[in-house]
Amino acid sequence: MSILSGKKVLLGITGGIAAYKSAYLVRLLIKAGASVKVVMTENAKDFVTPLTLSTLSKNKVYTSFTDEEENEVWNNHVDLGLWADIFVIAPATANTLSKMASGTSDNFLLATYLSAKCPVYFAPAMDLDMYQHPSTKKSFKTLQSFGNIIIPAGHGELASGLIGQGRMAEPEEIIAFIEKDIVSKLPLKGKKVLITAGPTYEAIDPVRFIGNHSSGKMGYALATTAVNLGAEVFLISGPTHLDIQHSHIKLVRITSAEEMYNAVHQVYNQVDIAILSAAVADYKPATVASQKIKKKTAVMQIDLAPTKDILASLGEIKETQFLVGFALETNNELENAKNKLSSKNLDAIVLNSLNDKGAGFGKPTNKVTFIDKNLTEVAFFLKPKQEVATDIFNEILKRLDD
Repeated sequence: MSILSGKKVLLGITGGIAAYKSAYLVRLLIKAGASVKVVMTENAKDFVTPLTLSTLSKNKVYTSFTDEEENEVWNNHVDLGLWADIFVIAPATANTLSKMASGTSDNFLLATYLSAKCPVYFAPAMDLDMYQHPSTKKSFKTLQSFGNIIIPAGHGELASGLIGQGRMAEPEEIIAFIEKDIVSKLPLKGKKVLITAGPTYEAIDPVRFIGNHSSGKMGYALATTAVNLGAEVFLISGPTHLDIQHSHIKLVRITSAEEMYNAVHQVYNQVDIAILSAAVADYKPATVASQKIKKKTAVMQIDLAPTKDILASLGEIKETQFLVGFALETNNELENAKNKLSSKNLDAIVLNSLNDKGAGFGKPTNKVTFIDKNLTEVAFFLKPKQEVATDIFNEILKRLDD
């Protein structure tokens, strides 16, 4: 999965011969999982058609402030600029770059650029002498001083027949450059994160088990958030219908509390952050029947033995790891969570209560309170679990270097 997955990418196309490559660039962005909208100058239409780009992007292509065919409907450049997570201008001609640097706004693309609040990447495309001209170099320097990011032009044969620097980077190179740049700036780049998720099942016999209603959604949301922040993730998951595919997530599926204990301890010494959101069974049958237990009319009794306390065991051997636990409570919520925070040597605990409507097992939403080791409480409203995961990591990042 690309770091661009789920991103809203605005592609600006200006009037250079390299505009013919923009159709392939749109395809690669879509393949990476991005949502793509295209803004192009009038001159760009001489090299690639809006119909081609709208077909590939599955979105309207913007070329001017109004659309004659739609009864002069006004295109809102401000909304479009604010919509984007990333703005890529490729190709970026010398003319457009000069206007961007000076703040000139004489077409829809430039007006949108001036309204954008997201990172802006530009891929220059021009002839050798133009690329080397002092005014162009000044434009590069000015734009970079604004925080814009240049995707360097390549070296090769140019439209004039000259050979030198000025060729727009190839679409694959543009995608790779943006991905690498985004990852390099992520707060968890180079960090390893351990997350546990889902329930555990403790066997009674070959057919039956003791379990709980955990769906694993919270843990999987945490894993997605961690990897989007640049981390390498170890996800230890109990039985769940959920799946996750990412080159930086190692998914280990387990069934029992004992298996989770072993899997967690295999990687704990490698990680910087550990978040134990799994609903691990506190007890297991003292003995497991080798054959299916037949139903009887008499009352059946099963002796239970405690499972290993995974969270406490990690707290005992904690060195530099930031260790976070979860507390699902039904009464005396804050008191019980704070006791767990202290007794298990945690850096933070995430409290949620079954008394809160929309929170708890199997729900798409959750309502949590983040409590750190200094007993600082941060309470959040009911939110989708993916947003809850973001809130949790925001709180961890604030405290990570304390």
